[in-house]
Amino acid sequence: MRKAGRVVAEMHERIREAIRPGVTPLQLDAVGREVIERNAARSNFLGYHGFPAVICASPNDMIVHGIPDDVPLEEGDIISIDCGAIIQGYHGDAAHTWPVGQISAEAEKLLRVTEESLWAGIAQMRDGNRISDIGHAVQTVAEGAGYSVVREYVGHAIGTAMHEKPEVPNYGDPGKGPKLRVGNVFAVEPMVNLGGCETQVLADGWGVVTRDGSLSAHFEHSIAITEDGPEVLTLL
Repeated sequence: MRKAGRVVAEMHERIREAIRPGVTPLQLDAVGREVIERNAARSNFLGYHGFPAVICASPNDMIVHGIPDDVPLEEGDIISIDCGAIIQGYHGDAAHTWPVGQISAEAEKLLRVTEESLWAGIAQMRDGNRISDIGHAVQTVAEGAGYSVVREYVGHAIGTAMHEKPEVPNYGDPGKGPKLRVGNVFAVEPMVNLGGCETQVLADGWGVVTRDGSLSAHFEHSIAITEDGPEVLTLL
């Protein structure tokens, strides 16, 4: 899973370098495909329930699951990139929301707080804690900044399948749910909206947007629980 995680991290790094005004999400998908092929990995997104790409590309008010298209990105946009890889049957999964050129102070703060909420959740990933301790930490940071946390879409365990049980909500009271144990691996993925938490699925059946049209940010890592605490597998 460390090997798969490194491939995912490289996908994000190469895609981050390619993001600029005028680039299309389809071109970013091609960057991700090149990294997968060069590392002799497989995509766990391509073909998943019929999904047609190796990345989800979700700009601005799109929360998750955007199908890459040929609409050029514009200065001031933000775009969430979610992608994964399989090495020797084991999965990695991570998401980052990136700025396109110069973005507003409001958007910058949303990205910063959402990533901070992810790291607050990761800090709770220690042997003996509970699943809900992760989501409670995420919610505390996000809502403390005046934002809302998406309810319908959550994190998950990950291993020989991309989505395994149990789920990892980004909200809730602490001290509930299964205990965390050494050897567990979870994909924790806060989705945080500038406005309300309500969502809407687009006509294509994939893209999920904020119902009120507000900006949304999404950050995710795959993390193993070790005797020494959390180990983030999707970092270079």
